[in-house]
Amino acid sequence: MKPYVAIPATLALVYRAWSRKSLTTAGIVAAAITALVHAQHPWSTPFTLLVVFYMGGTTATKVKHDIKSQLTVSSTGSSGGEGARTHIQVLANSIVASILTQLHARQLARSGQDCFSNGTNAADLLMVGVVANYAAVAADTFSSELGILSKSKPRLITSLTLRVVPPGTNGGVTAVGLLAGLFGAFTIAITSTVLLPFCSEWGNKEKGIWIAAVTVWGGLGSLLDSFLGGWLQSSVVDKRTGKVVEGSGGQKVLVHPSSTQPAGAAALPKQNTSLRTTEEAANTATLRGAKITGSSAGSQPGTRDPEHESRRVESGFDLLDNNDVNVLMAAIMSIGGMAVASYVWDVPLSAAFAK
Repeated sequence: MKPYVAIPATLALVYRAWSRKSLTTAGIVAAAITALVHAQHPWSTPFTLLVVFYMGGTTATKVKHDIKSQLTVSSTGSSGGEGARTHIQVLANSIVASILTQLHARQLARSGQDCFSNGTNAADLLMVGVVANYAAVAADTFSSELGILSKSKPRLITSLTLRVVPPGTNGGVTAVGLLAGLFGAFTIAITSTVLLPFCSEWGNKEKGIWIAAVTVWGGLGSLLDSFLGGWLQSSVVDKRTGKVVEGSGGQKVLVHPSSTQPAGAAALPKQNTSLRTTEEAANTATLRGAKITGSSAGSQPGTRDPEHESRRVESGFDLLDNNDVNVLMAAIMSIGGMAVASYVWDVPLSAAFAK
């Protein structure tokens, strides 16, 4: 990408993030570095996909912020609604695409190819991975940010009965969220169709197939993120308000030791009945303002931590945080998209990484 375009565009993104306080200081630095990594590619496609994802994501976040602040609470004790995003959150959505962008630029330099050949050159698979990454993370962002606006209660996708859960629960899906996710992926599909330098002219049929495929793939990425979040990431609910507690910067939320099992999990063994009864009494006492000491995860013995004692796990197992889930989903969808293209084009996936 031409420096005289990339540098002013990157500065504009940095200023926008700073003026709107949408990113922390470290987040702005990470975003600037990510933008420059994308701008080193000879095509404008990777950089523009990053910009479209960022602009769309921040717009969606702004639209739902006031409503989300009423439906969730923050782990810091304030009302819900997400604050400035950190460098970890920035990288969680873009690190896979950054790596694939650099690999594709290297392959282009080696082969001398200057266009997207639709599978004639194995390096095309790497660009498919970049597009798949942004289609998936855009779909996930739109789905999670706008899905909470749905008037209907979300249903837990990992539950056999699809039980109703509080808004903001990981793995909770709504029709509005699914449609918003498809729209997010559609913006990436359109952008890639317009900007990819195809070696041969594409007709309306070929463009339509590409747009549909990228949109659907992005939507599947949003669903995958819901499955992974519902299973591997715990959703914590504040017992006093019934609202989901959001971790700062996408991190895990601390809970009381007695609340480590998701709702609906099997009962504890009989020999632990007395312990469970004691813990339940402690939770009840907390709601009434009683002093409970040394009972919160990570607390020192003899200290009071009533904020954490008033929480319970609604669903999921506390194995990953939100950022971990995002990276895992992006990697699966990027590599998966490359594998599908490899099959369709009959090009070995390994050839894309050949030295």
